[in-house]
Amino acid sequence: QVQLVESGGGLVQAGDSLRLSCAASGRTLSTYAKGWFRQAPGKEREFVAAISWSGVNAYYSDSVKGRFTISRDNAKNTMYLRMNGLRPEDTAVYYCAADGAVQSISVPDQYKYWGQGTQVTVSS
Repeated sequence: QVQLVESGGGLVQAGDSLRLSCAASGRTLSTYAKGWFRQAPGKEREFVAAISWSGVNAYYSDSVKGRFTISRDNAKNTMYLRMNGLRPEDTAVYYCAADGAVQSISVPDQYKYWGQGTQVTVSS
């Protein structure tokens, strides 16, 4: 069993930056894949970024590529999402997710474990 807790969200202006953190506890040895998703009111949960256990392979959605950076520190059981150049359309609740093995990293149903989310609001 794995527990995930996100932090670092807040209210910022367009162009600002934030760093989100996702702390994992429990049986983390089985959580080799981790990802970030977000969900705005009235919209489906969408893929943001994902990272392999080694941290070598990172993947991003087209909407955040070049602005966001995903990373992880396995010694601290923590994953991060650095968000630069934030835009109003980035406003959403951001969730971290994890699973032992994921075939389709951008599909929410592929992940077993989820955090409760952290709110990111970007004003224009």
